[in-house]
Amino acid sequence: MKPVIIGRSSSHFTRIARIFAEESRVEYDFHILRDMMSPKPEDYGGNPALKIPVLKTPSGSWFGALNVSRELWRQSSHKPDVSWPEDLTEPVSANAQELVLQSMATEVTLIMSRVSGGTENGAHQDKMRLSLGNMLGWLDENAASALNVLPAGREVSFLEVSLYCLVKHLEFREVLPTAPYTALTEFCQRFGTRASCAATVFRFDT
Repeated sequence: MKPVIIGRSSSHFTRIARIFAEESRVEYDFHILRDMMSPKPEDYGGNPALKIPVLKTPSGSWFGALNVSRELWRQSSHKPDVSWPEDLTEPVSANAQELVLQSMATEVTLIMSRVSGGTENGAHQDKMRLSLGNMLGWLDENAASALNVLPAGREVSFLEVSLYCLVKHLEFREVLPTAPYTALTEFCQRFGTRASCAATVFRFDT
């Protein structure tokens, strides 16, 4: 029985999980969550947080991109050499991982406010956009240093995958122009040559 990833092709958190499935060479079925506004946990694989991705396996369900990525790696016979967040022992790399995840969450809040018909203006939205811009600026300035301290023998890292998915999603959803962030753009050009990235391109599910 193949594991099942529940998510959306337009979701950066889902794409992290799918890239790890590709990198780990684990075959999976992809079930698309059609209604992002659904209030039913069963539509999210039982996740009470009503969020994606979720991985369903015979042993149970795994909630969230990091949990899902870890379990896909455990199910892999290939077992690539992965650098996980707990391996980030330098401030620059640990802070980069934190800001990537904070940026992803902030972006989701801004997008959901837009698509649900909420106001796009106001002090809170302005602060979130400022925060997002500040975080991208810090990541652009520090990405090279953060990546340089990753283990040299790794095949892939959660930091690289999540950073790639964040920047490409900002472009895809037109939340924030990424062209000014030259270091991040160059990183995405390099990392995006991987087969796992080509197999998981962002698109809107129909």
